[in-house]
Amino acid sequence: MRARATAGVSAALAASLRATRWLILPISLLLFLQWPLRDLVKAYAREANDLGQWMFALYVAAAVTATTRAKAHLASDLFAHRYAPATRARLARIGAAVGLLPWSLWLLTAGASLTLQSVASLEAFPETTNPGFFLVKAAMWLMGLMAFLQAVLDVWAPTDVRRP
Repeated sequence: MRARATAGVSAALAASLRATRWLILPISLLLFLQWPLRDLVKAYAREANDLGQWMFALYVAAAVTATTRAKAHLASDLFAHRYAPATRARLARIGAAVGLLPWSLWLLTAGASLTLQSVASLEAFPETTNPGFFLVKAAMWLMGLMAFLQAVLDVWAPTDVRRP
């Protein structure tokens, strides 16, 4: 039963990360278009920047968990590369339980009211008053949620289900 549930959570998390990776294309396009819009068209550069900001926030929120799943974080590996695979797996579980779970829970609880207020008011960007700033704050909470789910998978899931 637990293996089935964790496999479902892992598959859903993997699917959302796969979908989010495609945000890099419109982000790149918006960053490319900012200067021509500002210098040639003389309009819409600020809108392109604001749109790019909230897309980038969502992208980074997913990228943190994607990097964890791919085991691609920068890490000091002075001694650990010599450890047996079982020891490394045990250390990864301990690290998720001691580091990632508390951090993600703190982010979820501390950011909940800030995120809810921002989303409820459909907060706009302060400098431009363009809509969408609430998505930047929601991305922070989403990052905490994805990190929490990944930490739970890393701690309690069977090894074969943690990283599809």
